[in-house]
Amino acid sequence: MRVTSVFFFSICLSMAAGAATAGGPVGGDIAAGERVFRKCGTCHTATAPENRVGPSLQGVVGRPVAHVESYSYSDAMRAFGSDGKAWDEARLATYLLAPRAMVPGTRMSFAGLKSDRDITDVIAYLKSTAAQ
Repeated sequence: MRVTSVFFFSICLSMAAGAATAGGPVGGDIAAGERVFRKCGTCHTATAPENRVGPSLQGVVGRPVAHVESYSYSDAMRAFGSDGKAWDEARLATYLLAPRAMVPGTRMSFAGLKSDRDITDVIAYLKSTAAQ
């Protein structure tokens, strides 16, 4: 009976991990995400509606792609968002891993975050700055 319980438990854990990966980030440490966001802070802000080299990321989670009116997006980013895509957590996670792979021709020169944990934490941080 114990072997069956352990087997069942490990299958449940595997399914939960798969669901978290398939559906995008789950949880995340806001403070850690704020620290990781420093890599992005040269070009973006997440706490004010001001653009820098890149657009403001305040309120980006759930926002339509290429939708900050005061920012001049690349043709590639406008084309990517032309069908109404929004920056949900799963799309952000994929983008943050490799921006130029997801949107070939984007002006964003950042290579991406290589740690799933960093990506999850940054998204948690971005979600926390939406109402500021």
